[in-house]
Amino acid sequence: MTKVLSGVWPLLLGILLIMLGNGMHFTLIGLRGGIEGFSAASLAIVTSGYFVGFLSGARLTPIMIKRVGHVRVFAALGSFMSAGLITFPLLTDPWVWTLLRILIGFCMSGIYVTAESWLNYSATNNTRGKVLSAYMIAQTLGIIGAQGLLTLGDAGTSALFIVASILVSVSFAPILLSVTPAPVVEMARPMRLRELLATSPLGTVGIFLLGSIYATQAGMGAVFGTQAELTTGQIALFIAMLFAGALVLQYPIGWLSDRMDRRKLIFLIALMGTSSCTLGWLSEGNLQQLMIAAFLAGGMTTPLYALFLAYTNDALSVEDMPAASGGLVFTFGLGAITGPLITGWGMQHFGAFAFWPVLGATFIAIALFAVYRMTQRASIPLAETESYLGVLPTASPVAVEAAGVWAVEHAEAERDGTSDEAPEHEHK
Repeated sequence: MTKVLSGVWPLLLGILLIMLGNGMHFTLIGLRGGIEGFSAASLAIVTSGYFVGFLSGARLTPIMIKRVGHVRVFAALGSFMSAGLITFPLLTDPWVWTLLRILIGFCMSGIYVTAESWLNYSATNNTRGKVLSAYMIAQTLGIIGAQGLLTLGDAGTSALFIVASILVSVSFAPILLSVTPAPVVEMARPMRLRELLATSPLGTVGIFLLGSIYATQAGMGAVFGTQAELTTGQIALFIAMLFAGALVLQYPIGWLSDRMDRRKLIFLIALMGTSSCTLGWLSEGNLQQLMIAAFLAGGMTTPLYALFLAYTNDALSVEDMPAASGGLVFTFGLGAITGPLITGWGMQHFGAFAFWPVLGATFIAIALFAVYRMTQRASIPLAETESYLGVLPTASPVAVEAAGVWAVEHAEAERDGTSDEAPEHEHK
C-alpha cells in the first residue's frame, strides 16, 4: 500500500486540503445564515444551488479540459472557488449566496473531474482499487477535519471563510507541482433516464432518493443545528458524526454486499436509516442521542450510494457501465437539488426537528421500493455479481466509471482465484 501511495500522495494531500476548505464552507453556510436571520426555506435554496452547479460542472469540465488542458482548468476553477468562499461574508444576501453556491458547486465538480482523471491515469489495473479507496478516505477525513477547524473562530466574522479560502488556494500547490499531463478526459454520454429505469428501476429510483438524503444531511445539517439552538461546537460535532458513520460503516456494509442479495441489504440499510432518523426526532435535546442518530444516519447513506452503483452494474454489460455511471450520477444530482428544498419547507413550517421525519420518510420510500422490486425480478446469483468498492456521493463520473471497471476486473480475478488486491483495503 505504501508503494502505491508514494506516487499519488501529492494529489491526495491536495484533495484533503480542498475538502477541509469545502467542508468548512458547507457548515459555515448554516451557521452564518442563522446569524444573519435567513429562514430555513432560504437556506434550502442556497443549499440546492451547490448541486445545480455540481451537475453543470460534471457536464462542462471535460469540454474545457479538451480546449485548454488539465492544469489550466484546475487552476482556474480553484481560483474562482477561493474567490467565491471569501465573498460570502461580504455579501450576506440569500440570492447572492445561491449564485455563489452555484459557482462553488461548478468549481468543485470540475476539480473532482480533473483530479480523478489524474488519479485514474496514475493507477494501474493492480493498484486502482487501493488508489480509489485512499482517495475516498482522504475526502472523508477532510470533511470531518473541517468541522474541528470551525471551533477555532467565530462564524459571525469573516475569519473562518478566509481560512476556508486559504486552504483551497494552498491545496493546489502539491497537485500542480507534482502531476504530469494526463490524457484528455473521455466520459461516455450518460444513459437516458428511460433506459436506466428499464435496466435497473431500483438503482435509478433509489439513487434519486438517496441524493435527496445526502444533500439534506450535508447541506441542511448545520441549519438544523442552528435552529435547534446547538452551539457551534455541537453543530460541528453533529456534521462530523454524519461523515464518521460513513467512514466506519462503509467496510462492513461492503463486505455484506458481496455475500447476500443486494436488494435485501438495501432494504435493511434503509430500514436502519429510518430507525436512526426516528432516534434523532425523539432525542428532544439529548445531545448523546442526537450524535448517535447522526452517526447511524450518515453511516447508512454513503454506503447505500456505492451499493446502488454495484447493484446497477450487476444488471449491465461492461460496455454499458460507463454510460450508466454518468446517468446515475446525474440522477443522484437531481435528487440532491430537490431534497434540501423539501426539507427546508418542512423546517420552515414545522420547526427544526422536521429535518428528521423528512429524512426518515425518504429512507422508508427506498425500503418499500426495494421490497416491491424483489417481487418483480429474480435475484442475480452471487457468483455473477460484481465487486463492491466504496465510492462517495461526491465522486464525479470519472471515479464512478473507474470504480466500475475495477469492480468487474476484481470480481473476475476472484472468480479465477487470481486477485492481487487485498479485499480489506478495498471493501471488496
